[in-house]
Amino acid sequence: MPEKPLVAIVDDDESHRRATQSLLRAAGLSTAVFADAESFLRSAIRASAACLVADLRMPGMSGLELYQALAASGDGIPTVLITAYADDDTRQRARNAGITCFLGKPFAADELLECIQKTLAQPRPGRPIPRS
Repeated sequence: MPEKPLVAIVDDDESHRRATQSLLRAAGLSTAVFADAESFLRSAIRASAACLVADLRMPGMSGLELYQALAASGDGIPTVLITAYADDDTRQRARNAGITCFLGKPFAADELLECIQKTLAQPRPGRPIPRS
């Protein structure tokens, strides 16, 4: 039996982090949760995560900065970026950086699951990301 894809969830909002984890587990995905980008970067999980769901605005390193740090290290992970502060400039910067999917909060469960499926279909990137 094939192993379930592992989705890492990085979000400083505990209730949102747990709700996302419950949704993804119900959809048949394995999950690991982190309260901040730095914890994820120190984790061994980063090597086996098939997808990253990260909040844009977090204390310390943002979700976009996390994605860029992973890509620059050669350990890129296809990423869904979520935010309550979606604006056209940020959306464009995320798209230019290579973010697969950008969702504004609140979003429907189906939207997130569709984004994750799209993201899981991509190979793990290993190329550096252009800075904006």
